[in-house]
Amino acid sequence: MPPAMPQINDPKIAFAYLRPACVLLTKEPSVTNVESLSEQLKDIHDASLQQLQEYVLFPLRFVFKVPGQKKEKLVQSVAEAVSYVLERTCVRSWDMLRDVFSELCVCLCSPTDPGQPAGTSEELKSAVLQCLDALLHSAYGDIVFKLYEPSMLPGLGAAVSLLLALGEKDKSREIQTAALKCLQSLILHCNCNQEHVAPSWDERCSVGSTMASFLPGVTSAAARIITGDLRQGHAVTVRAIKVWSGCVVLVMEDAQLQRSESCSIVSPELGRIGQLVVQRKADWVKATAGKLCVLLRRIISCCSAHQHWRVRLETVELADRLLASCGQSLKECLGPLLETLVGAINDEDPRVRQRCEVALRDVSQRSQSATSSKNLTDILSENLHSLATSLPRLMRTADDQKKLFVLNVLLGYLKVLGPLVSVVLNSAAHLNRTSKALMQVLELDVMDVRIVEERSSTDPIESSSDSHHSDSAHSQRKHFLFFTDDKIYCVLMEICRTLGYYGNIYLLTDHLLDLYRQSCVYRKQAAMVLNELVGGAASVSVAAPASCLDSGDCPAPSASKEDLKAVVVSIMEEYTSLNNWHLKTVSEETDIDCQDQQLLSPFRLQSISCGDIIRNTSNPLHQAVPSSSACHLTSPPTSAIHQLNSNIWQLCIQLEGVACFAQALQRDFRPLLMTVLYPLLEKASDESLLVSQAALGAMTMVGTACGYASLKEMIRDNSDYLLNDVSVNLQRLGQHPQAPRVLTVMLAHSDCSLLPLVGDIVHDVLMALDLSYDQSATLFGSVLLALMKALASWFPPSCCRTSKPPSSRISAELEDFDICQFLLDYQKQKELAEGIGIEADETEDLEVPPPAECEETVDGPDMKAQLPPHLNIAKDVMERCVHLLSDPSLRLRLKVLDVLELCVYVLSEREDELLPMAHRCWPALLQRLTADDPLAVLRAFRVLCMLGETCGDFLRRRVSKEVLPKLSSSLARQAPVSAKAGPVYTHTLAYKLQLAVLQGLGSLCQRLDLGEADLDVVSEACLPYLSCRQPIRLQEACLSVFRHLMQLDPDSFWFTLNQIHCPSSYMSPPHPDLRPLQLGGTGRPRDEYSDNVLKLLREEFASDSDQL
Repeated sequence: MPPAMPQINDPKIAFAYLRPACVLLTKEPSVTNVESLSEQLKDIHDASLQQLQEYVLFPLRFVFKVPGQKKEKLVQSVAEAVSYVLERTCVRSWDMLRDVFSELCVCLCSPTDPGQPAGTSEELKSAVLQCLDALLHSAYGDIVFKLYEPSMLPGLGAAVSLLLALGEKDKSREIQTAALKCLQSLILHCNCNQEHVAPSWDERCSVGSTMASFLPGVTSAAARIITGDLRQGHAVTVRAIKVWSGCVVLVMEDAQLQRSESCSIVSPELGRIGQLVVQRKADWVKATAGKLCVLLRRIISCCSAHQHWRVRLETVELADRLLASCGQSLKECLGPLLETLVGAINDEDPRVRQRCEVALRDVSQRSQSATSSKNLTDILSENLHSLATSLPRLMRTADDQKKLFVLNVLLGYLKVLGPLVSVVLNSAAHLNRTSKALMQVLELDVMDVRIVEERSSTDPIESSSDSHHSDSAHSQRKHFLFFTDDKIYCVLMEICRTLGYYGNIYLLTDHLLDLYRQSCVYRKQAAMVLNELVGGAASVSVAAPASCLDSGDCPAPSASKEDLKAVVVSIMEEYTSLNNWHLKTVSEETDIDCQDQQLLSPFRLQSISCGDIIRNTSNPLHQAVPSSSACHLTSPPTSAIHQLNSNIWQLCIQLEGVACFAQALQRDFRPLLMTVLYPLLEKASDESLLVSQAALGAMTMVGTACGYASLKEMIRDNSDYLLNDVSVNLQRLGQHPQAPRVLTVMLAHSDCSLLPLVGDIVHDVLMALDLSYDQSATLFGSVLLALMKALASWFPPSCCRTSKPPSSRISAELEDFDICQFLLDYQKQKELAEGIGIEADETEDLEVPPPAECEETVDGPDMKAQLPPHLNIAKDVMERCVHLLSDPSLRLRLKVLDVLELCVYVLSEREDELLPMAHRCWPALLQRLTADDPLAVLRAFRVLCMLGETCGDFLRRRVSKEVLPKLSSSLARQAPVSAKAGPVYTHTLAYKLQLAVLQGLGSLCQRLDLGEADLDVVSEACLPYLSCRQPIRLQEACLSVFRHLMQLDPDSFWFTLNQIHCPSSYMSPPHPDLRPLQLGGTGRPRDEYSDNVLKLLREEFASDSDQL
């Protein structure tokens, strides 16, 4: 690349160098000549070009002046060349400035309609606008201000109108941006990097007076651009905001308006032009301010929640400039401007937040130094009251983006007021309006039927295993009437915390508790606000204050630990009161509910320590527990869905509140555990899933806040007084029907260290069952189930009887198989069957010495070892199950069967204790297996499988004689039904019963070591389920049955399967003395049983098939 030639510094040489090109361009205006001149201009130094400015511009301007239609490309080239010259020189002649300004405006306007832009190309418009901007920047100060003399009003007005039209209507973003940038230069509000003329005070006053004539048009057009189509891009919107604010500040500046008399003298020489000059008097200022306020509100509503951060930042700049320069003239706009700054203090972009903090700090300083009668605090408090008044309406009508902005504004007011919030809320009007607004905005949607339908798990052990995961987030997702966005909910909660952080905690708590008591309509919302208030007062999840109106940093919250504790105690007393804690959460009365009602009726009150029925109708304490609250004391038996949902959400919110209070007090909450832990345990066993999850989550968070490593540790450390309360309340079930549920939850969420403490209570419960089964069985069934589940998890049996894997046993038999030995054993067994050799066999038996253990027991009487406590409890519970298995209530029978299964599991390590108990419960269990509801049969079969696993041979004859025939006949009857049924059949109870029996039958037969006849019965019943027409899971369960049966008699079942389908012929025997074997399945075509039969033969007899 050749080195660049040095630019020409000598004006004479430069003149001689440029003269031919200028003369040629004057004679022949063409694009080529313009481009040639432009190339030569690049070789001229700026100083020389300044001296030759008029000479160089003459041929270029001559092209503009040539009459007639000109080519757009030519005009564009000329404009680019003129722009190049102006960017490197200064315009010192007013005539040149005026003429070039007019010529450029003519290039932009339409020949037929001078007030509208010409329909030229975008390239031409861009070049002309760039040239116009360069002209305004190149003019000297004493020259440029002549543009704003009253005599220039017509020409300046035409230029302003033209630029506004381009900025508003042109389809190109670049053209719009360039036109608005030219307007910025005209109103002395350009923000580019070039040097700008700093006007004197008189010059600024003169420019302001001139631009006042164009203020309505500029502000209206700029407002239309700002609030126009979002597709125009953020750059155009930012430029329009700059134009709007710059023009308003230039015309409505307070300092100018105070000297308006001297700045607005109209010369009589102007003639008709003088009518265009605006006199900025008081009435004009007032009328203009009102119109500007309307436009400003439109701009703020559109830009404050704009998607792009630059638009939001420019909106903050707009508010700051107007507040700083036009605070007196635009008094009507102070509210919207402050609202803009206050709303931006919570902006998601840190640059917007920082600029807003600086602006608010400046506003605060100006307010303190000003002598106006109305300070900033009064304005902010009035705005806060006005916003709180309109908040419910806005939340009902606006979209989510507008709602979020409005709430951010409310939060911003609180943060800006800072500690002054407590002063503002001392006003009853402000306090009432703010609290009622929060009550209406936070109204929950309680019409969803799914809330009532969701029930808690019936297995507390399983639910406790994952409670730390599913319940650690103690706050459930709520559904509100007036919004759905989670961001809105987060801002509302931050508003409540900010109120608690800066406000008077006693005043706010008392006021909200009054709302909580007044009406059930506000109860849930008041509880939500109270929860967050306490968290805010304790500085939990409160953002660091950015800027406050008082001088210095914002102080720490005034609420001490003692204040917080007193407030928490008063709120929790209200939460856990009888009317607000024991709320109905289920829509129908279950068996337990009916039983509880019998227990709680004044004529049938009962104590577990005695069997007498107390009959007392005069004592009001013996009445049933009141309904949920005063607003539905007379509710019908089946409450409306929305009322039940309301109760559920109220309990959830109150439980979340307890967790919030624990987080606020941390270890100082420990003394309150004695009063709050028992109610939490009550709700942890609630039938509503949401309530039980909220209670478990609250207990987890309370334990963490109080310094406990886990929920089990908290219950263990507080189990002494908890069990004391349980014991006392069990004596007065009429007033405390939840006591059994508390014991259930404690057992589910504790460890074996609780067993010594709970022994007496278990004894009382069992005694109550003995004295009155019909009254206590349903009530205490859940307690017994939780007790046995806890024992099963705390004390797993040390020895479990398990069978060998099927494959290992088959392979061992195949490895050791000897056909000679097999025939000898077969002959011996045949002789014994015929009575040959019995005497010799008996003499061999007599010579067998007695076992050595017998010698040790002859020294004294047998002493039965004492059972461990958990086995004693399991044995006692199993004895009660024998009587409860025949209860009329299906729900109770199902629960007792579950208890019985666990009892068998716990006692399995002591066979001498288990077998007598199994004998006692067999008749009742047999009835459940053979003559009961299918659900009960399903559970009873599970118990039978557990008995078979643990008792083994003890049950062989009973199962063979009394159970297998009925189970087999049931399977045989249902096989055709399930084979023809569709996919819906898998959801029926009959299918589930078939599946359970098939899944457990094989292991049961193997464990009991049943004989050939019983195995044949089972095989005959299960063979239809090998059909490919059966549901897949039934086929898989049937395969498992045959796999177990093959462990017992592989030869027989090999023969059985080959009779159905024989994969290969066995015509050539392995020995010549053996006759050929003809199996029934040989040669049969492939049918519905073939796939599963082949699968079994390949799995279990693969090596045998290979040998044959």
